[in-house]
Amino acid sequence: MNPFSPLVEHAVELAAQWHDGTYRKGGWRDPAFERPEGATAAPRVPVMTHLTAVALAVQRAGFEDEVVAAAFLHDTLEDENRHDQRLRSGRLRDAVGEDVTGLVQIVSEKKLDDEGRRRPWRVRKEEYVANLGREPAGAVAISLADKLHNLWTINQSLERDLPVFSGGENHAGLSAGPEQQRWFHRAVMRAARRPDDERLVGLRDRLSAEIERFEDLTT
Repeated sequence: MNPFSPLVEHAVELAAQWHDGTYRKGGWRDPAFERPEGATAAPRVPVMTHLTAVALAVQRAGFEDEVVAAAFLHDTLEDENRHDQRLRSGRLRDAVGEDVTGLVQIVSEKKLDDEGRRRPWRVRKEEYVANLGREPAGAVAISLADKLHNLWTINQSLERDLPVFSGGENHAGLSAGPEQQRWFHRAVMRAARRPDDERLVGLRDRLSAEIERFEDLTT
């Protein structure tokens, strides 16, 4: 394996720029650093931490640089930046090429309808799962790693009795409750059962363990 990839380095730079100043719904760890004098809010968790965790999981599973690059960029088309802008796929294609952009498009949900209105959570998830089973292994790996890290952080928060679903100080509530979350992650697992690529086995097994942990914490 090449120890350095200009493609992955470029993807890291683009992801950091696009998601600059954007944050996760909440964190579960105690602050590692003292707050500056006068600061009132707890430190927030940058989105870049999630992208890095997903990309590292994909890389450790043995996937090539194009998949790792797409993992770093997997939320660029789906999520707005802090200026409420949306990135067009053509701009991303110009930067990192067709292969990486194609993977990002596959794992991106269509959050808005043709009139710019937000689509219902369940409709988006059903569409996502229906398409996942026939996508290439690289896209399935990104999806599994994405759901794995999301659910792992949810479980870590639940173990700390944080307001994952209702929301609260320094924590935004999730868009769907425990029952819907259980349905979605189980559906992803079923769609990702691919006997043609052994690299997916470890990601599936770890996600399965987190689903069981989530069920124990919410039932």
